[in-house]
Amino acid sequence: MPIIIKSERDIELMRKACLITAGARTIAREGIRDGITTRELDREIRKYIVKNGAVPTFFNYSGFPGNACISINEEVIHGIPGGKHIRNGDIVSVDVGARIHGFTGDCAGTYPCGEVSAEALDLIAVTRQSFFEGIKFARPGYRISDIGHAVQEYVESHGYSVVRAYVGHGVGAELHEEPEVPNYGEPGHGPRLVKGMTLAIEPMVNAGTCDIRVLDNDWTVVTADGRLSAHYENTVLITDGEPEILTMAEDI
Repeated sequence: MPIIIKSERDIELMRKACLITAGARTIAREGIRDGITTRELDREIRKYIVKNGAVPTFFNYSGFPGNACISINEEVIHGIPGGKHIRNGDIVSVDVGARIHGFTGDCAGTYPCGEVSAEALDLIAVTRQSFFEGIKFARPGYRISDIGHAVQEYVESHGYSVVRAYVGHGVGAELHEEPEVPNYGEPGHGPRLVKGMTLAIEPMVNAGTCDIRVLDNDWTVVTADGRLSAHYENTVLITDGEPEILTMAEDI
């Protein structure tokens, strides 16, 4: 499939979708508390998205049963909302999307519940910063692998590992578009970045090994060694200068 370069009209529509998506992530972050179930948090996210005139992108996407992916501790991605309680000391990764006017936004973050370990806080901080290290290269003239190389170099310099089995992606009219955006690799490879590309750049970082496994529900991905994992993602527009983070707004 070709890489879709967005028109100015496309980008304006994406900004609306991304603003709602970013707001939903904020609702999730503020809703994390001791005792809440992942299903209850998922309902708060859905309520916010629908109130703003959008629909949750993830709901029934390839059969996914939730409105957002909510993953706890060793769960890397694709946690299914249910009756599991979030407890003080947990770290919670929330991946969310909102669709409106034919376009979707996509973003994620990992947040502490109450007091968490120093390692957990460091893992969250390194994962988030690795995104910003990567987007230093989200400019015309660089290549896709330049982003992933910067992410990997930063993560590994802090003693953590980058998940390789799952990658970022283009995003726009569809949740997953070309190109794939790995969080690792040698620089200077892959498609050259051009103005109008919109990418979901999403480091997934493990405290231990990069190896993962998928649970019997065929969705939830966990670390192979049971150690913590964190996730950070934004939808990014390639401009003729600095990249624009479309999902950076805290709320609307």
